[in-house]
Amino acid sequence: MTDSARTPPGPGAGSSASGRGLARRRRRRWGAAAACGVMALAVAAAGAGWAAYDKLGDNIRADDAAAAELARHARERPPDLVPGAQDILLIGSDTRAGSGNARYGRDLGSRRSDTMILLHLAADRRSATAVSLPRDLMVRVPGCPRADGSRGEPMFTMLNQAFELGGSACTIRTVEQLTGIRVDHHVIVDFSGFKDLVDAVDGVRVCLKEPIDDKAARLRLPAGRVTLDGEQALGYVRARESVGDGSDTERMRRQQRFLGALVTRMRGTDVLLDPLRLYAVLDAATSSLTTDPGLASPVGLYRLVRVLRGIPTGHVRFLTVPREPYVHDADRDQLVEPAAEKLFARLRTDQPVAVADGAPKPRRGAREGAKGDPSPAPVFTGNTAAEHGCA
Repeated sequence: MTDSARTPPGPGAGSSASGRGLARRRRRRWGAAAACGVMALAVAAAGAGWAAYDKLGDNIRADDAAAAELARHARERPPDLVPGAQDILLIGSDTRAGSGNARYGRDLGSRRSDTMILLHLAADRRSATAVSLPRDLMVRVPGCPRADGSRGEPMFTMLNQAFELGGSACTIRTVEQLTGIRVDHHVIVDFSGFKDLVDAVDGVRVCLKEPIDDKAARLRLPAGRVTLDGEQALGYVRARESVGDGSDTERMRRQQRFLGALVTRMRGTDVLLDPLRLYAVLDAATSSLTTDPGLASPVGLYRLVRVLRGIPTGHVRFLTVPREPYVHDADRDQLVEPAAEKLFARLRTDQPVAVADGAPKPRRGAREGAKGDPSPAPVFTGNTAAEHGCA
């Protein structure tokens, strides 16, 4: 069994500166919510007859090149410390190539990971934790093969450049070196795929505390409860300067809340009870995916989604890795230590992660709660999938 094609177990197994320096830059950004959502769409496939969906496997692109590259670096990859726990890297690509993506800018022959989420599934399958990794986080990128056949030198640069320089394998190696967490699977979705997923479930309802009028994101929405179609949803998760305080922190929290709303929509929508409609949804969703070989089939996706099906919505937690403005450039990020390592350590060892909306960052030097340790476990800022509607 290869590292990147591991078969998922069954369900019983085992700041940025807050606006400082950022208002000058209008970046095209969006959420990786589609990747989680695509997996959730298959929850009813078993009841509808999975054999009828077998041809959907032809839609999914297997990332064989990444699997081969990761196999070459197998010895340097982190070990699996907890059997049954799984970590999945969700990558939102900002490529302008491909059908439907050209309207978001010229294809300059490059692509970057516009958004990245590390999804941890607990071994007992009672909880899931989704950690946003900022694209501007300064990290060490290993030497990776380039598309032209050359090999780049290791460098200290922004996290999103790992995808541009060496694709998904380079991104996975970078994340693994940063966190010490073994990435079991990965899923890549582009602009068009994100829109198709939202449209396939007839839109996603969100709550807006104030109106949005963002020309750059082509978005104009009233305050209150709003159901977003695919185009509006893409603008909503990409918008920054005209929403909230204009910071990257606000944008990522909005993406997390949207993902929570998307998960709730998929779990509750009647589309999952209609086999014909479900097939159309799955056809649209799977057509947008590139995954590791272990997920690049209906059976692979179903085994994973069967795990997700049993996790209560309130036990799906979202947070952003503790970070602060990079000391040499306020428009970049760096990890806040020891808070970031505390988070990574809990995920590596499959310990619960406490998340509170608006909670303060863990204090520097605070001890992590453990067995026999009276001090509390650290609490990280974030929200659950249930915290996304109007009060």
